[in-house]
Amino acid sequence: MPVPSPTAPRRRAVAAVAYLMLALVGLAFLLPFGWLFLASISEQPTLSTSIPDRLTLRNFTDVLTGDNLHALANSLVLSMGAALLTLLLAAPAAYPLSRYSQRFGRPILLGLIFATCLPVTAIMVPVYGLFVQLDLLDSIPATTLFLTATGLPMAIWMMKNFMDDVPISLEEAAWVDGASGLRALLRIVLPLMVPGTTVVFTFTFALTWGNFFVPFILLIDPAKQPAAVAIYQYFGTQGGYASYGLLAAFSILYSLPVVLLYAVAQRTLGNAFAMQGAVKG
Repeated sequence: MPVPSPTAPRRRAVAAVAYLMLALVGLAFLLPFGWLFLASISEQPTLSTSIPDRLTLRNFTDVLTGDNLHALANSLVLSMGAALLTLLLAAPAAYPLSRYSQRFGRPILLGLIFATCLPVTAIMVPVYGLFVQLDLLDSIPATTLFLTATGLPMAIWMMKNFMDDVPISLEEAAWVDGASGLRALLRIVLPLMVPGTTVVFTFTFALTWGNFFVPFILLIDPAKQPAAVAIYQYFGTQGGYASYGLLAAFSILYSLPVVLLYAVAQRTLGNAFAMQGAVKG
């Protein structure tokens, strides 16, 4: 019969404290979602909303108007377009950084990391001026391109790390058979990086979906603004009180696409983080 280690009680105590801290952090995140749910089904919700006596779905029916649905469609166009463009540009940009030893490879990677830390608010004034001069203001395609540019540095850095885990010997075998570098990238590397590309796509989509500041500045026409900007109308911007019920209902609907995306990609995301050991093994 194995003898317990003298440090076993101490380890159990440390584990209990760790789980307690995680539970407190999880509770801190769940409380706002609880308020959202209760406020969305209450007839007269307030900031101190409790379990309502009568349940209602009127808040959901009130926010499911043509304007709000159009705003959700705009968000889908912006997010899907930025995510797909980011994948299309990040893969060939990350390939030479991963496969070739270059003199300026490390400075480029450090520059990418620096670019990810640069707040977008710091560059919005010159970007706004550039959009005005080029007559691109209030253009959804131009805004999509700018959102792609803001997410591209992090996407290239992530793609490079995932690409490092694909053995180069597989490409060398393809080169011996006469495949070009581009063909090897498309037929060998990218199929083995499906988990990694899923991570990059999900990250870029969620980042763009929740972006409020850029569309708020670059898109003037209310008909072109995404849901992140449309939700602003329920905060009482015209001097009235905030519509807590409508705000909660619209927030839940606004969160559903990203939640569904994470749910669908859950297995792939898990495989992506385990890919390093799996491929090398």
